Amino acid sequence: MEVLSLVKLSKGRAKICLAGGTDFVLYKKEYESYGIEEGAELSEVSYQQIITEILIPRCKKRALHLLEKQDRSEKNLRAKLKEGGYPDNVIDVAIDYINDYGYIDDARMAASHIRFYQESRSKQRLKQDLLAKGISSEVIEQVMEEEYSADESELIEALLIKKHYDKENADYESRAKMYRFLASRGFSSDSINRVLK
Repeated sequence: MEVLSLVKLSKGRAKICLAGGTDFVLYKKEYESYGIEEGAELSEVSYQQIITEILIPRCKKRALHLLEKQDRSEKNLRAKLKEGGYPDNVIDVAIDYINDYGYIDDARMAASHIRFYQESRSKQRLKQDLLAKGISSEVIEQVMEEEYSADESELIEALLIKKHYDKENADYESRAKMYRFLASRGFSSDSINRVLK
């Protein structure tokens, strides 16, 4: 395989791009030990050795480190590893390894998120947050049914108190402003109107 380019990055690393669209990141000592430079040929044996002895163990370690800091969905973890310069085939191996130990659990992550935020966010907003984190809508619906117990009217009332909103003396403009604020939090127009009236 021909080395098309070697782009130097920070911390003594470089992104190596091979013919065929494969690219990965190695440290200077590593790519020099394999004689990798622009225009050089990288043998299949050397490539497989780099994958199995360097990239896969490093990717597994990085994935565990990312999960140690916070729960992540599989989609989010894949994106983070991709940002780190790992090829898809290496990421697949790392994700399989992590899944074997049950470290990625989208339902557990969704349940934790719902329990933590349900007293301050609407059901709709929680769904949007979880979708953005890469949780499937099926998992969200299932977990929402099991975990969500907040009363949206009470949540809205609490936000009105926090914002020092006076329902009795509010004019049209301040009512409209509060409506927009609550809608931006994901509350439905029915819930908002019921409480504001």
